[in-house]
Amino acid sequence: MSSQAVRPEEIQWPVEGPRRVPYAVFTDPAIYDREQERIFRGPAWSYVALDAEVAAPGDFKATFVGDSPIILCRDEDGRLHALENRCAHRGAMVCRELRGNRKDLQCVYHQWTYDLAGNLRGVPFRRGYDGKGGYPADFDLAAHSLRRLNVATHRSLVFVSFADDVEPIEAYIGPAVLPWVDRVFHRPVKVLGYARQFIHANWKLYAENVKDPYHASLLHLFHASFNIYRANQGGGVQTDATGRTSIIRAFRTADQDNRPLDAMGLRTYQQGYSLSDPSILESRKEFEVELTNSINHVFPCLVVQQIQNTLATRHILPKGPDAFELVFTFFGYADDDEDMDRRRRKQANFVGPAGYISMEDGYAAELVQQAIGRSGGESSFIELGGEATVAEENLQTESAIRAFWTYYRSVMAL
Repeated sequence: MSSQAVRPEEIQWPVEGPRRVPYAVFTDPAIYDREQERIFRGPAWSYVALDAEVAAPGDFKATFVGDSPIILCRDEDGRLHALENRCAHRGAMVCRELRGNRKDLQCVYHQWTYDLAGNLRGVPFRRGYDGKGGYPADFDLAAHSLRRLNVATHRSLVFVSFADDVEPIEAYIGPAVLPWVDRVFHRPVKVLGYARQFIHANWKLYAENVKDPYHASLLHLFHASFNIYRANQGGGVQTDATGRTSIIRAFRTADQDNRPLDAMGLRTYQQGYSLSDPSILESRKEFEVELTNSINHVFPCLVVQQIQNTLATRHILPKGPDAFELVFTFFGYADDDEDMDRRRRKQANFVGPAGYISMEDGYAAELVQQAIGRSGGESSFIELGGEATVAEENLQTESAIRAFWTYYRSVMAL
């Protein structure tokens, strides 16, 4: 359900600033269109892949920046190229497969053929047939290439931008959060598998979710019942100075209160629950800074997760004001042994469309979307922890959400 479109400048943001968010930003088509231009096609770095997904010459991956289709491919010299997935002839999508390996890119509609750098190399009937038809003599192949986008890599992460003046990727992530990203990507990775989920809600509701450290102990029965994540753990949230990147981190402490959570007045705990295969809870120590959970968000649409031994990126792909696709790419390290591969694959069941932990997140976002379609000028209330948008050493705060909205408003001029 979407509200009637209004001009973005007509949306009145409450005087409380990022402590209130007008529900219209989750439903209005004009806001969604402005996001595509100012964020996804603007001066932002959008995550598109792990380098291990396009490791060999000829490898390609088709994905999106916002709702604009793009192709990431590696040429015969090993260089990465990002190309808009739109034929220069009549605008058809050139690459229709999700991923693979090929020597060139050919549009199925009229077979215009491009090399892996996006250069037009072949056009059927360029000179006509039997002396008839064809293109003019001055037809220039070089003038009809696929649009090239800027590419940046940091460790194993690949980012793309439509803008020419975007800042270096390390500065974009920011010095406060970059060490936490590097903690996960401290050596080369390998892909273990994928999961995809379509969620009928606005993409920013999921961005809020991964910046919300306290819902996990309230919403997720599995988390609380099996002591993976609890509100009384050690940890906190960190944001960069702009508010566009963040991390939630949690760890067990020696003095952690492990009383049943129902004794603390929380319903997300049920005694007597057990697992037929409890080995899914077994973890191996592998990081110098050992966390039970770390959830990074890099604006606009990258999430990097470490939950015990399972590692994944989550790619948020907007599909309109009230829908997005969520793509999980599960990975391990290239030098992992077979035991760790098995452990990571088993713990991948924590997340994904039917994940023991994250199944509820998509549904929660949909519950919000279903309720706010006719909300008029009403707003959400984001004041847990007060007004701050800075780092906090506790898990009962909404400071990272407020930081997100501070940056969002600056980019969107709202």
